[in-house]
Amino acid sequence: MTEATLTPMTEPDNAARYRRLRIFNILVGLAFVAQIAVILKLSKPLSIPLVLGYLNRDPLINPNVIAKPVEVISIGIASSVAIFLACAALDHLLVAFPLRSWYERQLGRRANYARWIEYTFSSSLMVVLIVVVVGIRDLGAIIAIISTNSAMILFGLLMERKETPGKADWSAFWFSSAVSLAPWIIISLFLTKASPPAFVFIIVILQFILFFSFAANMGLQYKQVGKWKDYVYGEYAYIILSIVAKSLLAWLIFANVLRPAGS
Repeated sequence: MTEATLTPMTEPDNAARYRRLRIFNILVGLAFVAQIAVILKLSKPLSIPLVLGYLNRDPLINPNVIAKPVEVISIGIASSVAIFLACAALDHLLVAFPLRSWYERQLGRRANYARWIEYTFSSSLMVVLIVVVVGIRDLGAIIAIISTNSAMILFGLLMERKETPGKADWSAFWFSSAVSLAPWIIISLFLTKASPPAFVFIIVILQFILFFSFAANMGLQYKQVGKWKDYVYGEYAYIILSIVAKSLLAWLIFANVLRPAGS
């Protein structure tokens, strides 16, 4: 993998395009803030315990011994939804205001590191909420899921930092795609034996499609397909995918888990 050649974009109307993108980022950031306010205002309190299993007998003597689950920590569902929405809101508002110049210089070099930093936190928390809703409560498994999801995002950052669209070494992209499968394999294994309500399957299917749409967007950017030859077009696509994925997850969880009875 070689250091990317940072060739600035040369469109004469960059200033106008960046102004429009700034307005879009502001609107998206405010939309996230509004959703946070509504969800925190209307949600019932709900916490889910996460456990670790501790052996109290020698498994070599009794191979059928089952580890006793002990609650280690609990996760507040409404606050977790608010946090991943807040990560996104903060990202969009920071690049629209104090980090605007840095953000626009990054775009000119076909990069946006702020996006990957935000995704590392927000998408990891989203995956945690998905697996918790599915019924996975083991803290060790959840830590491993966070680690693999973070690795997926950081490989994406590495791809964007080191490679040039149209001239890329795709190693980081394929590494990212490979590790990204781990949480979904765990979820699939769990669902084959569990019988969760229908909304859980809806969440899993929609989020699986949306999560891998981000990879498709990057692939189209680096293959220089059609409108994706313009990096800013791909940036809009990332923003739209982000607000759709986060909003769908937030409101599906609210409607089926957090909404007070009778409302």
